[in-house]
Amino acid sequence: MTAMKLQLFTASVLVAGATVFAADVDLSKLPPAAAQSGITFDKDIKPIFEKSCFKCHGPEKKKGDLRVDTLEATLKGGENGPNVVKGDSAKSTLVHSIARVTEDEAMPPEGKGEPLTKEQIGLVRAWIDQGTK
Repeated sequence: MTAMKLQLFTASVLVAGATVFAADVDLSKLPPAAAQSGITFDKDIKPIFEKSCFKCHGPEKKKGDLRVDTLEATLKGGENGPNVVKGDSAKSTLVHSIARVTEDEAMPPEGKGEPLTKEQIGLVRAWIDQGTK
């Protein structure tokens, strides 16, 4: 298999895996997106992540090769690839994790920090739905 074919195969497997993961989530358990408009990463989302996520997913420590301290790093994702689907928060595994609707992927893990509130998750959802600016 050529290097290009291998890359394409790997990318399709990652996308398929993310799709299966997203399909297994009970979306009715997700808090609704916030009604607020004009949400930006730097102004609204980064402060939430700074309080709850930077300890394990910041510039000094990158568990799962995931950083959420910059917009670029957050959109890049981690070792499992991107975890944000621009324009569709319900399909974004980042939302599934912070909403703790998947036991194995709940963030932050039990005992590792305060879970995000429904309002904070709603803000993250609205940010993703509005295009991740």
